[in-house]
Amino acid sequence: MTTQQKLMSNWRWWICSLLFVATTVNYLDRQVLSLTYEEFIKPEFHWTDANYGTITSFFSIFYAICCLFAGKFVDWMGTKKGYLIAIGVWSAGACLHAGCGWATAHLEGLGTVEALRAVQRGSQIALAVSTTSVFLFMLCRGILALGEAGNFPAAIKVTAEYFPKKDRAFATSIFNAGASVGALAAPLLIPPLAVKYGWEMAFIIIGGLGFLWMFFWAFMYDKPEKSRHVNAAELEYIRQDDAEEAAEKAAAAEAAAQEKAIPFLKCFTYKQTWSFIVGKFFTDGVWWFFLFWAPSYFSNQFHAPATSTLGQWLIFTLYLIVTVISIFGGYLPKVFVEKKGMNPYSGRMLAMLIFAFFPIAALFAQPLGVNLGSPWWPAILIGLAGAGHQAWSANLFSTIGDMFPKSTIATITGIGAMAGGIGSMIIQKVAGHLFTYAEHAGEAFSFLGFTGKPAGYFIMFCFCGLAYLIAWTIMKILVPKYKPIEL
Repeated sequence: MTTQQKLMSNWRWWICSLLFVATTVNYLDRQVLSLTYEEFIKPEFHWTDANYGTITSFFSIFYAICCLFAGKFVDWMGTKKGYLIAIGVWSAGACLHAGCGWATAHLEGLGTVEALRAVQRGSQIALAVSTTSVFLFMLCRGILALGEAGNFPAAIKVTAEYFPKKDRAFATSIFNAGASVGALAAPLLIPPLAVKYGWEMAFIIIGGLGFLWMFFWAFMYDKPEKSRHVNAAELEYIRQDDAEEAAEKAAAAEAAAQEKAIPFLKCFTYKQTWSFIVGKFFTDGVWWFFLFWAPSYFSNQFHAPATSTLGQWLIFTLYLIVTVISIFGGYLPKVFVEKKGMNPYSGRMLAMLIFAFFPIAALFAQPLGVNLGSPWWPAILIGLAGAGHQAWSANLFSTIGDMFPKSTIATITGIGAMAGGIGSMIIQKVAGHLFTYAEHAGEAFSFLGFTGKPAGYFIMFCFCGLAYLIAWTIMKILVPKYKPIEL
């Protein structure tokens, strides 16, 4: 160990731990609704699955829109204030969900939440309660989406401020692991809170974690050169790339001056743009579908609500499979490029084709689960499908850099994010209406041996299982081989 290492403070890792906690809270706040929907919120507000689909579809598209501007906002406000505002907004949005019952009761003239809960199902007032509460929840989800969109831009900016280049990937992997930890903790934490204290308190307690985080962020974070916790040795270590980065920025500025940017509307004249749009449009919604509907599926199909031990461990197992397998998603194209000598685009497309077969597992979730009488089959198979999505998504983003000049990468990324948001909105909306219709139709609605709501689930699983192969085929037709855009 060098003298510098012995004397160096390690405040950067404390900052990284804060990023990890923020990302974990981000994911927990997002999951409270799906884990309390079936057992608590749906019966209290007389919702149908169509109502729930409307809310989740709105969150999907609004989050995508907010992501387009979140980075600019963080740059404008600065890291400290920008991150505080982002998590403050989403924590407020999370907590506000708890007031939807009280607000609905007063807006409908019922006076109290107890009177709201006593409303007779199927009555005219029940319809009014359902309609009013849906709009209130959409408002809260919109506030949540607005704040949550700032998490990753802010965290990535902090990583660049506190870590030299050689450590940034590792630091990013640490804070990004918060998403996986949040996914694994949510089913074990949120339903027990709802059972013991009520669904309202589940939103308040989980949402309140963000306000607690803000306290630590306000006192712990300053830019490295201003922080009293960062000594000279650590600052020197953090700033070791400054000279190199200055040279790179100068070179980049010179290259940018020579490199033409593609006008926004002209981007849509390239098949490469449409290839990326197709990849995002068909597949982003699949991930959000599993995210929002899996707890309801296990509850309805296998009588394993999120409040039960079985339901909690099913969701935990699903995301554990996603977390473990998706880690290897980025390595496969590297093998094709370095070992097989393929160009990066061809290597990525081959890897994406392989990952596109993973979601086919979802086709067997319903038949095996029902015929064998075990919900563990769907949990495992949906987990494999989810892992395939995460690996697919990581490689899909990389295809932008293969095809487009640097001056246009952010633009194409934004276009793709919007396409994914629109696709997700459609899938959520269709799923909600399909499940409601199938449930009401009962035996009159059938699909490949299933009737009623199980038939609706099977239809959605079939689409989710085939969406990636459909997307890959269209992408390959649009861009059959490596063809970067030349201006």
